[in-house]
Order: sequence, then structure tokens, then C-alpha cells
Amino acid sequence: MTENQTWVLEFILQGFPLTPRMQMFLCGLFSLFYTFTLLGNGIILGLIWLDSKLHTPMYFFLSHLAIVDISYASNNVPKMLANLLEKKKTIYFAPCIMQTFLYMAFAHTECLILVMMSYDRYVAICHPLQYSVIMGWKVCTIMAVVSWACGSLLALVHVVLILRLPFCGPHEVNHFFCEVLSVLKLACADIRLNLIVIFAASVFILVAPLCLVLISYTRILMSILKIQSGEGRKKAFSTCSSHLCVVGLFFGSAIVMYMAPTSQNPETQQKILSLFYSLFNPMLNPLIYSLRNAEVKGAVKRVLWKQRSR
Repeated sequence: MTENQTWVLEFILQGFPLTPRMQMFLCGLFSLFYTFTLLGNGIILGLIWLDSKLHTPMYFFLSHLAIVDISYASNNVPKMLANLLEKKKTIYFAPCIMQTFLYMAFAHTECLILVMMSYDRYVAICHPLQYSVIMGWKVCTIMAVVSWACGSLLALVHVVLILRLPFCGPHEVNHFFCEVLSVLKLACADIRLNLIVIFAASVFILVAPLCLVLISYTRILMSILKIQSGEGRKKAFSTCSSHLCVVGLFFGSAIVMYMAPTSQNPETQQKILSLFYSLFNPMLNPLIYSLRNAEVKGAVKRVLWKQRSR
């Protein structure tokens, strides 16, 4: 860093250029969505904790997905809601970098958790007799720890590369939170290394896991078609279709965000996609799993029955 460069102490989050009335409306709407996100994922966690029939590897990973979704939304949405109400939309440098780190750590972890869930379904349907041996609790715990550790370490790499850059102005982030690409645009130095690492990380954390998921579900589909029982086939399709919906929503928006060619209005595209997987995806996940999953519906009935019989 040269002597005539100064360190930026705070950034201004531009968010969405809207009228005050529209900002108030969106604040109320997004607050409602955020509440549904917390309630939906909280209910999933509560059911898994209270109902012993959900103490299986599949729901173990689903509980981690719910934790990631709550954390992911809580990292981005509250600051966005505050900025919709306040005129001064500033964030200090250190909290901004921390927000970038947490957002990337949770996003990377969710990618890996979804891969673990697809592997769990693959073993359950393609190798049912060996399922309890392959997917033991020790193995599941190691898979979850590896997902969290790899997600956090990869996010740390991005943050370290950001911290080596000088930020000497402008200090307006064209986003509603400190998204990594928007922050990098404010650096007063060459960011090609950062962009190369982001693209390489996207291949590692998005394309490779998505390929593994697709391979797993191709094998799963072939096995489902061989199931003689109509009820067994219906149950397998129900469970796997829920997971595929979540995978499609998350990986699709993330790949378009970080790997697709930029549109004529990339800032607007980034904001909309970020809003989708910061708010809508975490809200939709528990709905997808509960509405299309007979075991979750059964757990709700059992938990409610226990509460009434007390």
C-alpha cells in the first residue's frame, strides 16, 4: 500500500434505489419472510430434536441445513431491513468483512451439506442392506464437521485475499450487504487474483458438488425404477424430489451469480439473486421438506399428540 492511499473505515450500502413508501412496504414484507424463515427452520429443528423417529442420518443432515439457513439469513437480512428504514446506510469495515466471511462460509457449507444429503439418499436407496453400516453416526458426524470446516476455510481464503487489498475510495457498495464481488469493485488495486480464486472456488464448491449430486440421483432413479412395491417407489420419489428441489434452487441461483456471463445490468442481477438465496431459499427449504415429506408430517402429529396427552 502506498503512502497516499488511506484505509476506508466504513462503507455505504446502497441497497435498492426505491421510494420511501416502497422501502417501507419491502421492509414489512421481508420482515414477514424472515420470520417465516426462522419459524420454519426452527420447527424443523424442534421436530428432529423431539421425535425419536427422526433421529436418522437424513434428518441429522437436514438439521444442519436448517441451522445453515437460519444463520445465512440472519447474517444478511437484519442489516438489509435496518437499511430500508434508515437514511444513513453505513457499515464499518470490520463488520463488513465479517459479514462477507460468514455469508461465504454458510454458502459453502450449505453446498457441501446438500452433497452429503444426496450421498445419504444414494446409500439408503441403492444399498439399503448396508445403510446402517455405511452411514453410522461416527461417519455422519465426520461428514458434517468436514462440511463446516471446508466451508469456513474456503471463506477464510477469500477474506485473507480481500484484506491484502487497499481500499481508498469510493466507499459505496452497490448491494444490500457486503457481497464479495461488490466489495472487490471498491479496491484500489488489481483484483484479478481474487476473481481467479472465486472462479476456482466456484468450480470446486458448486460445479463439482452439483455433478456428484446429479450422479447420485441418476443412480437413485435407476434403483427406484427397479422397486416392485408401488408404496416404496412413491416414498423414495417423495423424499428425493424434495431434496432435488432444494438443490436446484440453491445451486442454480449460485451458478448464475458467480459463473454465468454478466448481463447488461449485473448489479441488479446480483441483488435479485442474492435476495433469492439469502431470504427466499432459506424460507422455502422447510416448506419443501415438510409439505412433500410424510415422515415430517407424521412427526408433527406425534409431537402435537404428546403435548395434548400431558
